[in-house]
Amino acid sequence: KNTVYCRFIQARGRSLSQLMTTREVAGYLRIKERKVYDLLRGKHIPSTRVTGKWLFPKHLIDQWVADGTEFPDRAMPSPPPVLAGSHDPLLEWSLNESGCGLALMPGGSLDGLERLAAGEAVICGLHVFDPESGGYNRAAVERTFKGLDVVLIEWAWRRQGLVLAPDNPLGIAGVQDLAAKKARVIARQPEAGAQILLQYLLAEAGLAMADLKVLDHPVRSETDLGLAVLEGKADAGLAVASVAHQFRLDFLDLHQERYDLAVRRRDFFEAPVQALLAFAASDGFATRAAEMAGYDVSGLGRVVYNAP
Repeated sequence: KNTVYCRFIQARGRSLSQLMTTREVAGYLRIKERKVYDLLRGKHIPSTRVTGKWLFPKHLIDQWVADGTEFPDRAMPSPPPVLAGSHDPLLEWSLNESGCGLALMPGGSLDGLERLAAGEAVICGLHVFDPESGGYNRAAVERTFKGLDVVLIEWAWRRQGLVLAPDNPLGIAGVQDLAAKKARVIARQPEAGAQILLQYLLAEAGLAMADLKVLDHPVRSETDLGLAVLEGKADAGLAVASVAHQFRLDFLDLHQERYDLAVRRRDFFEAPVQALLAFAASDGFATRAAEMAGYDVSGLGRVVYNAP
């Protein structure tokens, strides 16, 4: 299972960790390789050691350089008021209703983490399952934000499963039937938490994406996946229960997951984030969450990880 997960992470289009060797990082920073080793000995440069070889994640090197940059007459620029990452129907509704001023940029959980690390977003929504721990999001955040002040705030627990045509005409009873019944499967983009979960569930059943009849073009949101099934373009896809409820589609419940919001501590108390969380504490939000189906928001606002 871990091999499948790692292979997937390595294959996704926009890698979280473009790894450089000591020689490559020396060239990138325009310093001598000997200086890189001096920095390593002093534990002053972001690095990881794999089978005895030092490697350097490019995005962490970029962040390290940026954190050391001095701006004599002005403060460090703030990230744009953007919420990147995984699409969540309840969160999208809340952004529109709360007036918090955050713009939505759905691109998948891993893409959102990279954008947050690069300063291209103020907040990231994510639901990244970790096969090793069986938990959500912390491992991905620790990998991406080593040494940075990131907080994970619980948004909701959600039911994930297969969204199917009304009355389930193919009689799909589990992920193994996606292959056995040659269902047309609509996938999510490689960076999406739902796609990571689907690969894990398939591996548990002894299958892989290559065993399925997957449509050529993945979709980038939960809503688009539901529409593809509703319009008959696909027989099945993995999404949250609220999508099936919204489009009156069948839903095969497979998994409960935690969806979190990742934000730098420096931005947590800024007006956009506080306005969103204040709205999420309202009665109107609770009513809407119950109407949308598949959500448990009883722990909303709980800090599930606070970087040391």
